Amino acid sequence: MSDGFAFEVTDRDGRARRGRLRLPHGSIETPAFMPVGTRAAIKGVTFAAMEDLGAEIVLANTYHLHVRPGDDLIARAGGLHAFTGWSRPILTDSGGYQVFSLSGRRTLSEEGVVFQSHLDGRALSLTPESAADIQSRLGSDVAMMLDECPSWPSTHAETDAAMTRTLRWARRGRDRLLALRAGRVADVPRSTPGQVQFGIVQGGTFPDLRDRSVAGTVEVGFDGYAIGGLSVGEPPEVMYDIVAHTAAQLPEDQPRYLMGTGMPDDLVESVARGIDMFDCVLPTRNARNGQLFTRRGPISIKNARYAEDLQPPDPECGCPTCRHHSRAYLRHLFVSGEMTAATLNTLHNLHFYLDTMRSIRKAIESGTFGLFRQAFLETYSRRQPA
Repeated sequence: MSDGFAFEVTDRDGRARRGRLRLPHGSIETPAFMPVGTRAAIKGVTFAAMEDLGAEIVLANTYHLHVRPGDDLIARAGGLHAFTGWSRPILTDSGGYQVFSLSGRRTLSEEGVVFQSHLDGRALSLTPESAADIQSRLGSDVAMMLDECPSWPSTHAETDAAMTRTLRWARRGRDRLLALRAGRVADVPRSTPGQVQFGIVQGGTFPDLRDRSVAGTVEVGFDGYAIGGLSVGEPPEVMYDIVAHTAAQLPEDQPRYLMGTGMPDDLVESVARGIDMFDCVLPTRNARNGQLFTRRGPISIKNARYAEDLQPPDPECGCPTCRHHSRAYLRHLFVSGEMTAATLNTLHNLHFYLDTMRSIRKAIESGTFGLFRQAFLETYSRRQPA
């Protein structure tokens, strides 16, 4: 385990956990939401604005940064923190999900995956070892192992094959990280010497496969654990059952990360099942498409009903967008194609997500998370008004 890493659970309320995760570039309070900065940028907003919103950690994408501008360049710049100017923690995914989404442009083998760049078609490869090397050059605080994420729905046999391959890759990826940490890989710079690595549990929606994956991944021995392969099309109730089943088997004294989830009510329900960390593109992507999250559910700001609506997007919200602008103005910006629309919408949505996590943490601290959860689910509706 890295000297700059520690995780402490400070409060519990049922299976919900309140904690603190110490990483090389600072500590984060958990449960935490990580805004997604795919290409080392949060679309539409600056990192200075992210600091003002209270974001403590962001996610960057290994695949996209490897393809452009290149992890060698970022390493020469001193790593992602120096390259971007973001001084707080960064988590990088392994690139596996993006590669496996290129189903018609990649070839999978035991060694790894060979794929075509989405930019220029050149052949590239990703292995458990090279994924660790790339993330070492990037210098994130948390690196993710390479995994195989099967599509949904997949058969039990298909999911089993992907899960067992992921377990074999887990050992190779962990061995490489430990070799990097010990200085045994001379030609790969370590932009963040205290970088830690999370393992990924796969197994789709099959409890028996999740059991085997947890046992095998924990046996390898990572600094933290992620649950992958969910939020890919399965019904929410199925996801919640698998999250509860899997999280209950993960080590109590290490962080638990649910990858790629989700809607605001997904966050609340997953915290209730023992999850500590989340990421999702929804608040930023939906903002650019004109959807704003509010305490009563999402609204589509482009709808004509808001053309003369002079109230803020969410009257109970204290974000800069809601403090200064009306729904009518935001609709005007969006339908006019103004760039500012994406910025203001994104600021609001990220504030909503981060503020929801702050409220969750306070509720766990005070032992009122059950009441908070009930009130949130009674008020929040996924159904968007017409």
